[in-house]
Amino acid sequence: MRLRLIAALLLSTSVAATALSTQSAAQSSAPSESTRLKPTALPVVETVPQPRDAPYPGGTIKLEVDVTDTVRRIFRVKETIPVASSGPLTLMMPQWLPGNHAPRGQIEKLNGLRITANGKDVPWTRDPLDVYAFHVSVPEGARSVVAEFEFLSATAPNQGRVVVTDKMLNLQWEAVSLYPAGYYTRQIPIQATVTYPDGWQAATALRGRRTGSTIAYDPTDYEVLQDSPVFAGKYFKAVDLGKNVTLNMVADSPGELEFRPEQMAAHRKLVDEALTLFGARHFDHYDFLLAITDEMGGIGLEHHRSSENQVDTGYFPKWNDGPGERNLLPHEFSHSWDGKFRRPDLLWTPTFSVPMQDNLLWVYEGQDQFWGYVLGARSGLYSKEQTLDAYAHIAARLDTTRGREWRAMGDTTHDPIISARRPKGWASWQRSEDYYNEGMLIWLEADAIMRKQSGGRKGLDDFARAFFGTHDGDFGELLYNRQDVIDTLNAIVPYDWAAFLTERVDRPSKEAPKNGLTMGGYRLTYAETPGSTTKSVENSQKLVDQSFGVGLTVKNDGEVAGVVWDSAAFKSGFTIGSKIMAVNGTEYSPDVFKAALKDSKDPKKPVEIILKRDKNYRTISLDYSGGLRYPRLEKTGEGDGSLDMLLKPRT
Repeated sequence: MRLRLIAALLLSTSVAATALSTQSAAQSSAPSESTRLKPTALPVVETVPQPRDAPYPGGTIKLEVDVTDTVRRIFRVKETIPVASSGPLTLMMPQWLPGNHAPRGQIEKLNGLRITANGKDVPWTRDPLDVYAFHVSVPEGARSVVAEFEFLSATAPNQGRVVVTDKMLNLQWEAVSLYPAGYYTRQIPIQATVTYPDGWQAATALRGRRTGSTIAYDPTDYEVLQDSPVFAGKYFKAVDLGKNVTLNMVADSPGELEFRPEQMAAHRKLVDEALTLFGARHFDHYDFLLAITDEMGGIGLEHHRSSENQVDTGYFPKWNDGPGERNLLPHEFSHSWDGKFRRPDLLWTPTFSVPMQDNLLWVYEGQDQFWGYVLGARSGLYSKEQTLDAYAHIAARLDTTRGREWRAMGDTTHDPIISARRPKGWASWQRSEDYYNEGMLIWLEADAIMRKQSGGRKGLDDFARAFFGTHDGDFGELLYNRQDVIDTLNAIVPYDWAAFLTERVDRPSKEAPKNGLTMGGYRLTYAETPGSTTKSVENSQKLVDQSFGVGLTVKNDGEVAGVVWDSAAFKSGFTIGSKIMAVNGTEYSPDVFKAALKDSKDPKKPVEIILKRDKNYRTISLDYSGGLRYPRLEKTGEGDGSLDMLLKPRT
C-alpha cells in the first residue's frame, strides 16, 4: 500500500506540472478575433396563443371540486375541458388577479397535475416563459381532455393566506381551475360543481342546486366564475339587507353570529345609502361574504356581485369598544360601482395572463376609501366622531411618510407589483400603497373645492352619480381613463382639475394633502390621549403607536414594529426587530414607555432606553422632548362646514 501511494503522488505531480505548462501556453497565446466566442441573443418565441374575442369552440367546461379535506386543507379538482379538434392546446392557471392589482396566482400550490384523453395519459409541458401555462397535444379522436390536480392550500401563515380551517373555508375559483388559452375569458363557458363538508352551508354570487353536500352551480362564463368566490362554513347565517343584498356570515363559533337589531339596521342603511349615492345598481343581487374569525387569513376583496371580507372575532360582541373593522364592508360594497362596473382602461384585461397597469388606483381605490368612510358615517356603522378620528389618524400617519419627498403618490400605485405587499424595513421612507389613504384625502379636498366653487350646491356626490351611476341594471364593465375623470369633474364644477391632480398625484410633496380637512372646517392637532381609531389600532395590534411623535411603534412586549425615517428614534439607531428591554431603569411595559415619553417634555427627565438588537445591548439617551402625541381633528368654525355636510345621511 505504501509503495502504491508514493507512485500515485508522483503521477499526480507529473500531471499537475503538465496541466500548468499547458495553461501557461494557452494564456500566452490569445485567440485571434476570428476564433473568439461571441454569444448572441436568441429570439424570444411566444408559444401561448394570443386571446381573441370569439366563443370558445369546444363547448362548456365541467369543473368538479372536492373541498371536504379540511384536515389536510387540500382541494381536489377534476376538470373536463371539451375540445373541437386534435392538436396543440394550452391550459392556463390565472396569474393576474382582479382586485389584487398584481400577479398573485398561486401556481406553486397546483400539484399532482395529470391530463388524460379517452382514459389515456397525455403528456404536458410547462411553458418556460409563462410558468402558468401548460402545453398538451390533444390526440386524434378525443372530444375532451381531463385535468386532475390538487390545490395544496396553506397549512400555516408562512405558506400564504390560510383559506381553510376546521370551521370554514374560502374557495377562490382561480386556485382550482385551468382555462384554455386563445380566447377572452368571458367567451369560455363553464359549469362548476362543489362537494362541501357535511352540514356546511355555502354562499356565493353564483346560484345553483344542492343535492346533499354537493352544489351544482348554474353555467356561466369563466370571467364571471372567477369573480364569484365562495365562503362556506359550519357556523353560518344569512341576513336579508333589502334591495336584493344579503349579508352571508361564517364564524369561528355560533356566538359570533349573534347581533342586536340596531347593529344590523346599520348594515341595512349602508345598502340604502349606497344606492341613494350612486343612483343605479350594476348587479341583479349582491352577496356580502363575511368571515368573523381569528383562524382564517384576512381578506378584503371586491367583486361585481359580492365581496370577500374577513374581520376579527368580536365584530358584534365588541361593537361598543370602537369602530374596529366596520369600514371594510362600505369600502368593498362601493367597489361594485367603482372598480368593477367603472374600471380603469389599463386594469381591464381580456384574460388573467395579460399584465395589468395600476396607474389609476388613486381613483379605483382612493375613491372607494373615500366613499367607504363617508358611507360608514352616513349609515351609522361609524359615528361621525369615529370618522373624524379616522381622518385625523390617516392624515397624521401620511405626514410621517417622509418618502413623499422623493416619491410621488401616483408612483405608489405600482407598489402591489413592486413589493408584492411584503414587509418593509423603512416604510415611511420607501412608501407603500398610499394611493388608498392619500387618494382619499385628495378626494376630500376635491369635494371641498366643489362645494366652495358652487356655493354648496355641488359636491363629490354629484360626481359619483355622473361617473359611476350610469347604465342602471347593466352588469358589464365601462372603462375610463384619467381624462374622463377630469372631464366629468369639469362638467359638474369648472376648475383646473388637471393641474389639481397633477400637483397631488404626480409630484413629490412635503406633507400630506390636508386641505380637504381645513377647507371642511377642521384642523389636525395632537393630544396626549388617543382618538378612537388610534386606540383601536393599538388594542387590536397590541402595540403603542407613537409614530406621530418620537417616531416609534412598539409592540406590547417591547419589540420595535416601526421606525419613522429621520425621526428622533431613527437618529438614535432604532430599527424594526430590535427590542426595548428597559426604560429609565424600569423593565419595559407599554405604560412605562408612555409615561417616560409624557415626562420627556421636562428637559430634566430624558428618556434612557436599554435596547437589544440580535445579541447586543446598548443604552440610548433619546434626544426627544415632544411628549405623547396622538392626532385629533379640531373644529375651526361655527356651524356645519363642507366636511360636516359630506358626512350627513342622505336617507
